[in-house]
Amino acid sequence: MEDVSKSVTSYGTNVTSAAGSAGTISGAYCGPTPIGPIGAALELFVEKTAGDVLFLGARAAKSVNGARQATAYYVAGNLEMAANAEHTALAAPEVKLPKPGGPQDGKK
Repeated sequence: MEDVSKSVTSYGTNVTSAAGSAGTISGAYCGPTPIGPIGAALELFVEKTAGDVLFLGARAAKSVNGARQATAYYVAGNLEMAANAEHTALAAPEVKLPKPGGPQDGKK
């Protein structure tokens, strides 16, 4: 699970770097670096796929936890509880995205 977390963090860092560098020509000026059309497209891509990226981690965590719980029930001999744990683990996780402009949207 730690690898998934590292990959998602790396994805965010690399896309942010690419968006800040791609398609821009920096000169001597004051203020933040302008975002070019490729950077804007990357920003839009990340915005539209954020739910999918978060879902990957949530799905993996739910699967691993469900498998662990089902195995514990099997070891204890409770087949009905094991079946219930498996069924619950198969349900899609609920992923809540931060609201735009909120404290966790990544914009400063």
